[in-house]
Amino acid sequence: MAQSRPGRRGSYAKGVAKREEILERALEVIGREGYRGASVKVLADAVGLSQAGLLHYFDSKEELFTEIVRKRDEVDMAHYGPAALDDTTIAQLREGYVSVIRHNSDVPGLVQLYSQMSVDAVDEQHPAHRFFIDRGANLRGVFSAVIAARRGSGELTEAIDPETLARIFQAVADGLQLQWMLEPDLDMAGIVGQLFDLLTPSATDRTTDDHSN
Repeated sequence: MAQSRPGRRGSYAKGVAKREEILERALEVIGREGYRGASVKVLADAVGLSQAGLLHYFDSKEELFTEIVRKRDEVDMAHYGPAALDDTTIAQLREGYVSVIRHNSDVPGLVQLYSQMSVDAVDEQHPAHRFFIDRGANLRGVFSAVIAARRGSGELTEAIDPETLARIFQAVADGLQLQWMLEPDLDMAGIVGQLFDLLTPSATDRTTDDHSN
């Protein structure tokens, strides 16, 4: 018994490592080939497995693609997410969010995958259902926490409560992705940047407010 445990731990660690390799390679393949061009066979070939061998690491094809989207978020958060919410300014929040959206323009296949999965996830039985609910809540939590912490600083309008404002930013980004897939010349990052500008009180407005108090 005691001698078999290290072997099981080693086998588990290898399984985790292979699963991570699959997800990382899948991000590359889908980013390059597009969602439609990245079948299970193509993804399996990319990591030297059969289709059955690939799905051995996941409960289903749907779970595989759900985990690819999750991995994509993990990578994006590491590159563009705020290091510490308490110290994050609106300018830093804007820079990170706009940078992610600009990056999305370079990986259309992953945007297609995200959009398709978000539609499929409406089904409560779909593996991505809970993921997308939690993802939206986490995104809005980050936004609302930063916005609430900076209230009174003049960096962003106080006319809209932080939770509603967070939903607005989420809705605009998701909606722009759909428009961009139909109109590839659309500047998603530029439009979201303009939304931040629209919701940022101008220096004139702040001066007027100061005089009126």
